[in-house]
Amino acid sequence: MSTEQQPSPLAAGPEEAHRQYVIDLYGVMAYGELSAFERFSSDARFSPTLRDRAEIGRLAVTEFEHFELVSAELARMGVDVQAAMAPFQASIDAFHERTRPGDWYESLMKAYVADSVSGDFYRAIASRLDPQTRAVVARIKENDGQLALLTTRLSQALEGNERLASRLALWGRRLVGEALTQAQRIGIERAFLGALLGFDEPGAQETVTAELFADLTRNHSRRMNALGLTA
Repeated sequence: MSTEQQPSPLAAGPEEAHRQYVIDLYGVMAYGELSAFERFSSDARFSPTLRDRAEIGRLAVTEFEHFELVSAELARMGVDVQAAMAPFQASIDAFHERTRPGDWYESLMKAYVADSVSGDFYRAIASRLDPQTRAVVARIKENDGQLALLTTRLSQALEGNERLASRLALWGRRLVGEALTQAQRIGIERAFLGALLGFDEPGAQETVTAELFADLTRNHSRRMNALGLTA
């Protein structure tokens, strides 16, 4: 998600534009999954228990499997995964630098918030694309097992711990703000939102974009409520 301006796919024909949207979508998801693998691998070392280490390690393995799945789809399209990821590396790295967790519990909350918001965003983007792409995104961003694990572990940690609850609620608000900003940046820089979520009529892009981000915010609030935290 580099800030470097890229040629707009809108200038190309419909088929070429669609192909470039898919390449960009797979590229940003591939680097996101690779980064998640690295993050979970690192977090596992600081797990308070061996059980936590094994469970977070399992999440890391799943993220790498997702990376390989996206890589295979790009290869099927004749696209090198490194080339597809390159435009997004700097921005994703900057996001993770801005949201570096201070401890184990903040790491769990980051996975709970940021990964869920990004999953909602990419599924919304893919809903405007072809069935094959929608199916791939659904496989990669299906996170019910991960979400259940994180919900259970965070709920256990928060039970009766008002100080931790207050800290993680504040951290969650910061994370969702950063995640939504990141998603919006992707949409603007790569012409996703205007081309896939908006229309040619004046004001349509703003309206549809606002509706999308309202949905993302509502989903986030629902997940925070599941932990007994205020979004």
